[in-house]
Amino acid sequence: MAEDRSSAAHGGDPNEQNIWSGLRNLIFGEQREETLRDQLEEVIDRHEDDPGPDAKGDLTPLERQMVRNLLHFGERDAGDVGVPRADIVAVEERTTFDHLVQVFAEAGVSRLPVYRENLDTIIGMVHIKDVFNILARSADKPADIAALIRQPLYVPMSRGALDLLADMRQTRVHLAVVLDEYSGTEGLVTIEDLIEEIVGEIEDEHDEAPAPLLVPIDGGAWDADARVELEDVAEAIDPRLAEVDNDVDTIGGLTAVLAGHVPVVGDCLDHPSGWKIEVIDADERRVNRVRLHPPVTPPDSDDD
Repeated sequence: MAEDRSSAAHGGDPNEQNIWSGLRNLIFGEQREETLRDQLEEVIDRHEDDPGPDAKGDLTPLERQMVRNLLHFGERDAGDVGVPRADIVAVEERTTFDHLVQVFAEAGVSRLPVYRENLDTIIGMVHIKDVFNILARSADKPADIAALIRQPLYVPMSRGALDLLADMRQTRVHLAVVLDEYSGTEGLVTIEDLIEEIVGEIEDEHDEAPAPLLVPIDGGAWDADARVELEDVAEAIDPRLAEVDNDVDTIGGLTAVLAGHVPVVGDCLDHPSGWKIEVIDADERRVNRVRLHPPVTPPDSDDD
């Protein structure tokens, strides 16, 4: 009998199993079952340091990284990917055709958003193919760009990256305007941005090598792009620089918080850690680059 009871408690009777599971979950909380995603990531983790495939047909390190990216792709949303508002290159709806061509040449993109009055009112986009078609045929240049404007997608920040990719494939529109909670423009996402979340950065012959975001200089100071994440600043320079109460993610955002407004070139702001943040490049809307000066260590006083 004892053996039967033990057998039932360990899986002999499905009903009794359910009762024990229910009691255990009630007392200790529900235990999440390991998902297929978890299992796949565990396998990849075990082979993280493998230099290459041990057998023909096995995954290379690059393929393993792509699989890992794909596993987390569904966790990303439109607010996490693409071009932030501060980096959007766009044209006003009343711009001339010649100016449009000039902006395309300087920006090196295939699609340009078109706004009315400000970036919060993006009314469409222009595709470079439509512009090139006019230039190639030596056709008369249009008086304005109204006839060239196409409709982009408009999506909330919470739209999942996987859903957005499906939207682009279905509509064959490869530019999405990401809207914040007030229906203002948060950023832009292209289909290339989504693919890069899986395969990594895609660059062509016209892409310039990215400038480093953090550059050490003499005396322990650092030049920093204002877009660099505070997590990266903390890891490379000083963890105290990332200890902030406000909801900011970048060194530029931290600089604005310390100043209480958009600082101007030459402003030097004191951080509680002793670091000084000097603004070396800015415009009326944002900080572009800063210089981080290390805390000054007081000289050791001689003991009498």
